[in-house]
Amino acid sequence: VESTPTLRARGLTKVYRTGEVEVHALRGLDLVLETGELVVLLGPSGSGKSTLLNILGGLDTPTSGEIRVDGLELHRAGERELTHYRRHKLGIVFQFFNLLPTLTARENVALVTEIAEHPMSPEEALKLVGMGHRLDHFPAQLSGGQQQRTFLARALAQQADLYFMDEPFAGVDAATEKTIIALLRSMTSAGQTIVVVHHDLQTVSQYFDWVIMLNTRLVGCGPVEEVFNNENLRS
Repeated sequence: VESTPTLRARGLTKVYRTGEVEVHALRGLDLVLETGELVVLLGPSGSGKSTLLNILGGLDTPTSGEIRVDGLELHRAGERELTHYRRHKLGIVFQFFNLLPTLTARENVALVTEIAEHPMSPEEALKLVGMGHRLDHFPAQLSGGQQQRTFLARALAQQADLYFMDEPFAGVDAATEKTIIALLRSMTSAGQTIVVVHHDLQTVSQYFDWVIMLNTRLVGCGPVEEVFNNENLRS
């Protein structure tokens, strides 16, 4: 039985206008994300990766094009539908994470678990990312990597259907990165769909199932080995 795709986007464009200048961040992008895939999104700086995540995450609107997520027409959704989508369907990990400085790691994660539909406990989420021993520390008492892991725990605690992660391993050592990727793989086995913006090709070929290569347009898309073995794309 074929599963229904988690997300389908057609003809996505995004044009930013500053006075007379037009910047085309996305040019006619078609994309399908299947349920339970661990997808890596690759592309040079300025290729539209963050723009794409913001649009798919309902934080920005496309200039033109359509996005459907589990029956919701994201490009037409009102503020109420978008809020429900972001709160209950979606987990987002940004490169520039915001932890509230006056709350402990546990309390920062609890911000999400108090509003999510089926959350895991803050303690469990922090333990999963190797932060079980830092529950009651404030952000100022944590290293950059530990803050990043706390922010990741906050997203994981939501137990969302769909995750977008923009460079989630910034400031995290190789061993922790490996642990977190193993965790992400177990989540996709349980039917969650995860898209990760990443830059390390070695890690990519080793751990991810599917790759999307972007340069304002779709440059390549498919199983990791297939795309990487294509000489035209590697040059």
